[in-house]
Amino acid sequence: MNEQVSPPGDFIRDSDFPGRRRALKALVAERDAVLLPGVPNALTARIIEDLGFRAAYLTGAGLTNMTLGMPDLGIVTATEVIEATARISDVCSLPLIVDMDTGFGNALNAYNTIRKLERAGAAAIQIEDQVFPKKCGHFSGKAVVPLDEMLGKLRACLDARRDENTLIIARTDARAVEGFNAAIERAHRMIETGADVIFVEAPETKEEIRIIGNLPAPQLVNFVFGGKTPMMGADELKESGFALVLYANAALQASVKAMQEVMGSLKRNGALDEVSDQLASFAERQRLVGKPDYDALSQRYEGA
Repeated sequence: MNEQVSPPGDFIRDSDFPGRRRALKALVAERDAVLLPGVPNALTARIIEDLGFRAAYLTGAGLTNMTLGMPDLGIVTATEVIEATARISDVCSLPLIVDMDTGFGNALNAYNTIRKLERAGAAAIQIEDQVFPKKCGHFSGKAVVPLDEMLGKLRACLDARRDENTLIIARTDARAVEGFNAAIERAHRMIETGADVIFVEAPETKEEIRIIGNLPAPQLVNFVFGGKTPMMGADELKESGFALVLYANAALQASVKAMQEVMGSLKRNGALDEVSDQLASFAERQRLVGKPDYDALSQRYEGA
């Protein structure tokens, strides 16, 4: 009889998913302003886990920018988000929050997307109330659907999940469309409907952020470098009661800047001498992508 061998650390079983969901639910319950980095792809997720963060967020904007090279204007598809969720879940053991934009259609589409994202490994799934096709939360010219339509989608999401520990995050973009008070009213209605976490996107003052933190449900706040929301420190956000502090596109923006600097130097000088200190070593790159685990498998099965 062949010996049963556990997979190397690089390979993650689907049976890990319930544990990740329970871990995220516990983190949210602490309301401890947990830092939540955005990850546009699987390599970024590996780096985030390696650095010791406790959860990750698959950003729709980052996925659209990094994978398609296009702006966050509702261009990414449900299939692309589901595939990205599966890729990240395969190589990163952190609880993964997934941005599914508006649910890619009506309430039935949202229901179907929740089922597929949950199977792909999502620990939490976020839906928003923008009109499809949506726009980045910090763009101008947004519109939101009628509240009743959003609440119907939210009920569909809550009903669709198979695991009671899968969190449903309800986001409203009404701040930029109907004003702050309307956004708070929508947040209350989403809480009454059963949303696990509330996300009021793009508040424009620190006082607005503090008011959001007092809502009677765990809260997520999103900071975008160059966006509409003023930055606040982790201690102040913790005092305000936030559960999650999202930096959705910090890794993406850092990657863009680094690539511009390194490749700009290569273009100017025809060599990397001036920017060699900005490059990860060959060995570090292989470590991050788990090559030792694949070497172990090769040794076991091929005798290499």
